[in-house]
Amino acid sequence: MDNHFGQVTQLRAKERGGPPRLYFAYSTVLDRAAFEQWRAEHGYTAFNLPAGEKAEALDVSLVFDFPSRWWGGRVAGLCDQANARVHGLLFEIAAEDWPIVQHKEGAVTGMSIERKVPVQTSKGMFTATAFTTHPDRASRDGAISERFMEALERGARNAGLPESYVQGLRGLAR
Repeated sequence: MDNHFGQVTQLRAKERGGPPRLYFAYSTVLDRAAFEQWRAEHGYTAFNLPAGEKAEALDVSLVFDFPSRWWGGRVAGLCDQANARVHGLLFEIAAEDWPIVQHKEGAVTGMSIERKVPVQTSKGMFTATAFTTHPDRASRDGAISERFMEALERGARNAGLPESYVQGLRGLAR
């Protein structure tokens, strides 16, 4: 467990009873092994993501702009790009669980920021919150993390995202 657990616990108490949030996940949170490891390391073993629905964030693309010591290279965030799409899952997260998602995505530590994205599902259009690299932390220096790419691909497959999308992820990383 890290020192952010107490901070997240306090935030959870403040959020209890609030409205749920729509969360668009496109990265390693979709990789069950990576997510389970993170939960265990940070003390959230009782937290489970609810069932997610396949979704596409519109007019955004992946950009590998966050140098991560933990992953050993750059990892992905989002950037605006007309007519582009990022596949992922849309989750409805209880208000009291939102701080856990913020911790997982790096917002608690200042590595990422929240941003709204238009999301298309089989049920229609929604506006959801996704996480992307904090502008002050963005850099294209260094190599893209191979471990991250493997987790990104594994997570996309586990989530049932289109194989053509999974196959194209490495092309986005160039």
